[in-house]
Amino acid sequence: MDRLTWLGHSTVFLEAGGQQILTDPILRNWLGPVRRRRPPINVDLGAVDAILISHLHHDHLDRPSLRLLPRTAKLVVPKGAARVVRSEGFEHVVEIDAEETLDVGGVEIKAVHALHAGRRQPFGPTAVALGYLVRAESTVYFAGDTDLYPEMLYIAPGMDLAILPVWGWGPTLRGGHMDPLRAAAALKLLTPKRAVAVHWGTLWPVGLDNFRRHRFEEPARDFFVEARRIAPEVDVVPLEPGESFEIPPSSPDRG
Repeated sequence: MDRLTWLGHSTVFLEAGGQQILTDPILRNWLGPVRRRRPPINVDLGAVDAILISHLHHDHLDRPSLRLLPRTAKLVVPKGAARVVRSEGFEHVVEIDAEETLDVGGVEIKAVHALHAGRRQPFGPTAVALGYLVRAESTVYFAGDTDLYPEMLYIAPGMDLAILPVWGWGPTLRGGHMDPLRAAAALKLLTPKRAVAVHWGTLWPVGLDNFRRHRFEEPARDFFVEARRIAPEVDVVPLEPGESFEIPPSSPDRG
C-alpha cells in the first residue's frame, strides 16, 4: 500500500510502488527571512529514488536542501529549470513540461499544469510551474503551488488523493495561490476520494511569532470546514508535519 508522510510546507515523502519520491524538499530550519516552526524532519531520506520540483521559487527549490539528498536520485524539474540545479551533482536531471510523463521504477509520473508564476526571484530564470500526478497502487495528485483553474476537472477524475496547498508562508497571500476556500472549491473539480492540506503553518517570517499568528495556524482548519461544506464527499485527512497515513489503492475498475 502506498504511504504518504508530510514533512512540512510542500515537502511530501511518498512511498509508492516500491519507490521513494520526495516533493519540493525544504529540509533545513532557515530559509532566508523565514524559520521552520515545526519539529525537525525525522525521516531517512538516504534512499530517495526521485525528487519532484514544482517550480523555481526558493521555498520549493532550495539548493541547500538538495545537497542533503542522494545524488543518485532522479531530479525532475520543470522545463527551463535544469540550469539552476546542474551544479548540484545529480546524476540524472530531467526537464519535463505539462502533459509529459516519465517512469521511475515502474511508477508513472505525469506533469500537469499549475497556474502560478515560475520565475526564480530576484533575477533568476523563468520556467513553467507544474503539479505532478503519481500513479502506482494509488493515484496521487501533488498540486505544487497553483491557483484554481477550470481544467483541474480533467487531471484525473476520481483520483485517490489530492495534496493541495491552502496558504503561503507569510501573513498574507499573493496571487497564484489557493486559500482554504479556493482549495475546497478545487475539490469539486478534482473529485478525489481523499485530500491533504499542505503549504501552511511550517515556515513563518522571523519576528511574527506573536503577530497575526492565526494566519499560520488556521488555514488547515478553515480548509476542513470549507471542504465539508462544499465537497462533503471528500475525506479530508488531517496531518501535522511528520505524520503519515496509508493510501488505499484504486479499485480494479478505476484508471
